[in-house]
Amino acid sequence: MDKCKHIGRLRLAQDHSILNPQKWHCMDCNTTESVWACLSCSHVACGRYIEEHALKHFQESSHPVALEVNELYVFCYLCDDYVLNDNATGDLKLLRSTLSAIKSQNYECTTRSGRTLRSMGTSDDSYLSHGGAQALLRNEDRMFTALWHRRRAFLGKIFRSWLELTPTGKKILEEERRREEAEERREKARKRRQERKRELKAEMEKMPPRKSSRLQNQIRMSSESAPCLQKTSQDMESVAELKKTYTSDEVRLKKISDSPIKRRPTVTPGVTGLRNLGNTCYMNSILQVLSHLLIFRECFLKLDLNQTQELLATATNGKTRSSSKHLSIAASTLHVNESQEKVKGSSSVRRPSLSSGLSGGASKSRNMELIQPREPSSKHISLCHELHTLFQVMWSGKWALVSPFAMLHSVWRLIPAFRGYAQQDAQEFLCELLDKVQQELETTGTRYPALIPASQRKLIKQVLNVVNNIFHGQLLSQVTCLACDNKSNTVEPFWDLSLEFPERYHCNGKEMSSQYPCLLTEMLAKFTETEALEGKIYACDQCNTKRRKFSSKPVILTEAQKQLMVCRLPQVLRLHLKRFRWSGRNHREKIGVHVNFDQMLNMEPYCCRESLKSLLPDCFIYDLSAVVMHHGKGFGSGHYTAYCYNSEGGFWVHCNDSKLNMCTMEEVCKAQAYILFYSQRLTQANGRGKIPRPSTAESQQHTELADWSMANSSS
Repeated sequence: MDKCKHIGRLRLAQDHSILNPQKWHCMDCNTTESVWACLSCSHVACGRYIEEHALKHFQESSHPVALEVNELYVFCYLCDDYVLNDNATGDLKLLRSTLSAIKSQNYECTTRSGRTLRSMGTSDDSYLSHGGAQALLRNEDRMFTALWHRRRAFLGKIFRSWLELTPTGKKILEEERRREEAEERREKARKRRQERKRELKAEMEKMPPRKSSRLQNQIRMSSESAPCLQKTSQDMESVAELKKTYTSDEVRLKKISDSPIKRRPTVTPGVTGLRNLGNTCYMNSILQVLSHLLIFRECFLKLDLNQTQELLATATNGKTRSSSKHLSIAASTLHVNESQEKVKGSSSVRRPSLSSGLSGGASKSRNMELIQPREPSSKHISLCHELHTLFQVMWSGKWALVSPFAMLHSVWRLIPAFRGYAQQDAQEFLCELLDKVQQELETTGTRYPALIPASQRKLIKQVLNVVNNIFHGQLLSQVTCLACDNKSNTVEPFWDLSLEFPERYHCNGKEMSSQYPCLLTEMLAKFTETEALEGKIYACDQCNTKRRKFSSKPVILTEAQKQLMVCRLPQVLRLHLKRFRWSGRNHREKIGVHVNFDQMLNMEPYCCRESLKSLLPDCFIYDLSAVVMHHGKGFGSGHYTAYCYNSEGGFWVHCNDSKLNMCTMEEVCKAQAYILFYSQRLTQANGRGKIPRPSTAESQQHTELADWSMANSSS
């Protein structure tokens, strides 16, 4: 402990035990090993590795500080650590030097056998006069100790053999033997389970998920009925028709809707569960949140990079014409196979009954589940394409449950850190996913722009603009010199705000977390509060104006304070609550405090008023769109779920993998939030509606920020 607050002024009497070497033994057990002297009274006791009499003295008298008389260590029981600092008067340093001087003097001490030993003095004469006697007495004392231990061992054997002959002793020994055997069996079983678990985990990481029997039967039935359907001219005409209007994956998603008995939408759009494929709750919760963000969902429903990547791949190989023909033939063949599945499936698949209200998730029958193939649905691995396909399925109103194998394997290949079935962090996955999607859009838009149609290039540019700006905001870092009051401003981008809990909430006890909830506005105020920099470490430009650049004079350092403020608001505000903190060397514990948050959030108190003074008042108002929860106590374990607002139906949904339930706003506000998503209101006529295009607000923010920066730099 570098700074112990319990080291006070030491007032030791002349007859204190710590100043008399003959009293350096435990008052309770009379041992001379690990002897600790209390610095508040004259009590001397043994340490916690002997009989813990010093600890018992602290529990009885509440005297926290003790000193080890041999090694001169100081320990504080309240801090539960060794003390490295001294008090203002330097009493500990003086006490250590006094004890060192006492130990170097001649003194007498009594051994365990009752003999008297004199300590070795500093002079050689005293050593020569007493050396022989000291060695003799020391050897006799060792002999006495050895005889005592030998007698004790013999008596123990005698009493043990006598106990084995009595009925009570036999019973006790039999119970001990049974306990040892049971403990040994449990230890062996635990080791076998751990070994089996490691083997299964290694096999699961190497082996991809298997196809279900239902999917294999559908593939087999489609291959058996292929010859009869290839002869029909009507199917070939439908192939040509669909080839013009749909991509290959859109054809795959409409395999039942174009059948003779058309499937009617029986599921509320967006109320589609995602099956947990093995610790993938972190991915499912983030995908549900992104699909319920209106701007993000609409742009990916329009964009499909599958055809664009095919064109770029053929341009790289120099086979543009032949591959385009091959692509059209493959699409037609694929649609023929899909049509065979439709005709075959129309007679075997039972139509679900129509239902009203919220209908989705695992509550429906198995024929409402869509199982993606275990390989990505596109020849070229693309997260944008998988998002496009998955959002189409989730918002088509035809599927209650999806097994996103293709999405999972695309994540495994493009984001190696999330490969396997280990538990992951939802916040880290969201950041990595958005980075990869942005890189993919930038790479696709810049490679061979002449080969991509103008409409497709324009759409890619629009989607990239949405991905870059939907969570993008700017922070103003303002440092104020306390000597001349000069302010230095730096603008930094951000995509989310990581909010820390105040110090008084850094506990994981159930009583504290239930009695004292934390406010979200309190965490935002802590994020934007003024922070004083420690010491004179700031080199102010204003204070160093008279100093030349290459001058030999030292730089003037002053005290300063720093503050962070929002100077550009994002369309969707992402608030990451830092619930996990380091405690110890390699351990991260969770802060289980409940955070009170409202459906509406006003960001005006946390913004830079000079840069955003001309914005409309509604630009500072945010409405809650989604909440990601973490269930569990630790960082490496637990479960993720999400609360999402369905803009199509106007209700909240609790997304727990394959289980989806309608909920109220009161239930959402009671959730133990981990990530909060707030959408900017801008101008809304009646309640919650579609968010308008942010071009007006963004241009207004850009213009105001540029004007304010120019004015500040000129001043």
